[in-house]
Amino acid sequence: PLIEVLDIQIVDRLTGARFPGIVGNNFSSYVRDFDFSVRLPAVNEGTSEFTVPGDFGDLHGKLFQHFLDSEAYRECFAVDPVICISVSTSRTYRRTGNRHPALGVEYQQDDYSLTDEYFRKMGLQVRYFLPPGGLAPLAFYFRGDLLSDYTNLQLIGTISVMETFQRIYRPEIYNANSPAAEIYRPNLDQQDYSPTPIVYDRVERGQLAAKQGKYTEDHFVKPHRELLEQWAARFPVLVG
Repeated sequence: PLIEVLDIQIVDRLTGARFPGIVGNNFSSYVRDFDFSVRLPAVNEGTSEFTVPGDFGDLHGKLFQHFLDSEAYRECFAVDPVICISVSTSRTYRRTGNRHPALGVEYQQDDYSLTDEYFRKMGLQVRYFLPPGGLAPLAFYFRGDLLSDYTNLQLIGTISVMETFQRIYRPEIYNANSPAAEIYRPNLDQQDYSPTPIVYDRVERGQLAAKQGKYTEDHFVKPHRELLEQWAARFPVLVG
């Protein structure tokens, strides 16, 4: 699979009417697992200084953008996806005076993370918002205009799904007992949070990423390397 994303639908329980949400939300990709869990560790094996190859994410970014621009995507979805994930624990975020009725209070980061740069090669920009009632900002990756391309109801659908998931996946951040401060640095080691009844095995997820990444290397990257290089050479790297 190139990518795995969620297709959100909003149901009016009074009338039974269904409204399309925004495709995207959490994001899974075998090629991304190869990049982060196989290629990056191999490049840095035995070195003391962390190194990121200059072409890191180029192939994945081109595949992703080619998919979004394809007839196959447009046959299924009317709008571009919004990928919504956790903020990075390696960056500091500062609250701004900007407030949106659905997205909440906007934060800005001190610098782009490796994930931010990777998503840029997918043609996606990023903004960070702390939704009303939320405890920590969420990272919203998009192309186009996040504030005008989608309805508030669509944005609420995305927030609802990711608030639920992140409280389970990263309760230290998203189920903390205190909301994010004006200057905020996410920390998975802090203990002031409420565990959820559902346990998400992050270690197992890391092992799965490595397994899927190795599978991608063996069955996609290596056997089709020449064809992939020829195909990728036809497309420029477009960043968000």
